[in-house]
Amino acid sequence: MAPTFRLGIDQIQLSQLYISSAKLASVLRFFEEGRQDILEPIPIKEIDGKLVATDGHTRLLAWSPNGYEEVECEWEDTEMDWEEYRICMQWCREEGIQTVADLKNRIISPEDYEMLWLGRCRAMQQQLEMKRARTDEANRN
Repeated sequence: MAPTFRLGIDQIQLSQLYISSAKLASVLRFFEEGRQDILEPIPIKEIDGKLVATDGHTRLLAWSPNGYEEVECEWEDTEMDWEEYRICMQWCREEGIQTVADLKNRIISPEDYEMLWLGRCRAMQQQLEMKRARTDEANRN
């Protein structure tokens, strides 16, 4: 298990625009049952000088109103497409999402989450793949 560290919730850069109401209800049950200590740490990656949550936005939103100002985090050690995360970070800036508190008004149904967030991410990933394929083709010629 990777070592963990604590970060102030407001120090964490978000990379997600919406929260699924069903996922949030599931996480909030841990707090209702007093079992929040079993929630996984928030994975963090430093990107462009920002400490970015690569996952765990729903957990972050659950911790915040329950009186927690800091959360357990761990460094993200999985290699991912960081260009995708930079795009998601840009979306958050454009939508005015600076802290987890800004997600409180962006809790949506699972169906809307699938369409508005996951669908948007899939479209972005496809656009990146096409852009990269064109760049690769141009570099071969």
